[in-house]
Amino acid sequence: MTADPRISTGNEGLDIVLNGGLTPSRLYLLEGAPGSGKTTLGLQFLMEGVRQGERCLYITLSETHEELAAVVASHDWTLDGIDIFELSSAEEVLGDGRGQTIIHPWEIELSATVDLIIKRVEEVQPRRLVFDSLSELRLLSQDPLRYRRQVLALKQYFAGRNITVILVDDLTGEHGERDAHLHSIAHGVITLERNTLEFGAARRTIQIQKLRGVSFSAGYHDVQILRSELKVYPRLIASDFHTPFVGDPVPSGIPELDALLNGGPMRGTCAIMTGPPGTGKSSVAFSYALEACRRGENATVYQFDERIGTLMARSRSLGQDPDGPMEAGCLKLIQIDPADVTPGQFAWMVRKEVEERQVKVIVLDSLNGYLSSMPEEKQLILQMHELLSYLNQQGVLTLLINPQQGLVGTMHSGALNISYIADVVFLFRFFEAQGRLRKAMSVLKNRAGAHEDAIREIKFDSHGIRMGDPLVAFRGVLTGTPEYVGDRGPLMESRPNDSQ
Repeated sequence: MTADPRISTGNEGLDIVLNGGLTPSRLYLLEGAPGSGKTTLGLQFLMEGVRQGERCLYITLSETHEELAAVVASHDWTLDGIDIFELSSAEEVLGDGRGQTIIHPWEIELSATVDLIIKRVEEVQPRRLVFDSLSELRLLSQDPLRYRRQVLALKQYFAGRNITVILVDDLTGEHGERDAHLHSIAHGVITLERNTLEFGAARRTIQIQKLRGVSFSAGYHDVQILRSELKVYPRLIASDFHTPFVGDPVPSGIPELDALLNGGPMRGTCAIMTGPPGTGKSSVAFSYALEACRRGENATVYQFDERIGTLMARSRSLGQDPDGPMEAGCLKLIQIDPADVTPGQFAWMVRKEVEERQVKVIVLDSLNGYLSSMPEEKQLILQMHELLSYLNQQGVLTLLINPQQGLVGTMHSGALNISYIADVVFLFRFFEAQGRLRKAMSVLKNRAGAHEDAIREIKFDSHGIRMGDPLVAFRGVLTGTPEYVGDRGPLMESRPNDSQ
């Protein structure tokens, strides 16, 4: 068995997309519009070479050493170990003749530039080289045919010299289109894109256009430029992951609620809690997370809409103790800003929780907040389906909060239909009885087995959550406007020392 010859790019996520890294001693094209992160990714590639004890050379035809140092400092990096060769000064390219005339023949400028590049490569003898960028070489060439011939000549020069080369192209050529010629001569093509949304941070993506002789993860992958790195979030492919687990019921700690599903929803399933705001969906879902901690398991709650402080205060008002599990590290509450988090980044966060903390219960509150992170509805459903499939194969119980529009009467979820991705659906409703606003709950479906079809009242007070007997004396509870058809017996009453 031979060792894998590929080398790391210095970017964990990109290495995963490339299934291990780049084949050494090849020429690659890194293309993207200005601001997409090409220079940052190129520097990561060189810094990884320095960590491996390799000689590295960065050739820049536009930026000065000071400008490059400012970029590096903004990421808390250092250029130590990287040879920098800049051609921004006219004296270095054209010699002492600069004072005699302003305009020089472009044939002389191009040949002088290439000669200086080759001379420096011969001096440094690098194992990794980044050429940033081809737009200046295109400008010096003037003629497209001459430019392409020069790039091909550079490739032939680097061939056989045991140098892994990344050519950076900022797509500033004619009409800003990709150069098919460059694609054909490069061993691999990596494309970075930057898209500006109507609101929120810019979205960056990366894709591998081609990579000869190596399998890779195709399609778009989310990218984020952080202070210390350019972070690539590989697209989640659920079929690549599966962990054996026992599909036993997951209890909530509320006996009446667990009885609705013969013990609770099964491990490796997804449950949606749907209903209007204020009916108790988040509180019930949080009970599953707290009960998991009492069993010694880990749970994570992602808050898109509500503040974590509000969730904690409400949990304490129900007589629960969220502080103990959080201090013990088994319960983790994560506040998510939908305007700054991409679905790919969120899927990566969830994957890290499952693989590093072995989380067994995940609560996503809410689907509306997740929807806000991506305007394209169809892509949202596909990415959510892939994420849920991954969690199911890991034996995780996933609880999704789905607020519905309206309070009473006919309610709907808007244009987003998510019921088909759920294994269990809990339905929450308001209803009016005896001059009071009450709450009811029922189970609409359970793919894993039988479930109780009764509609029960649910009540939240300082003693916790409890459920009453089936509401057999009412008709039309699910519509929010029930009709009383039974005797005038009492419903669930408040317990002592409880004002709710």
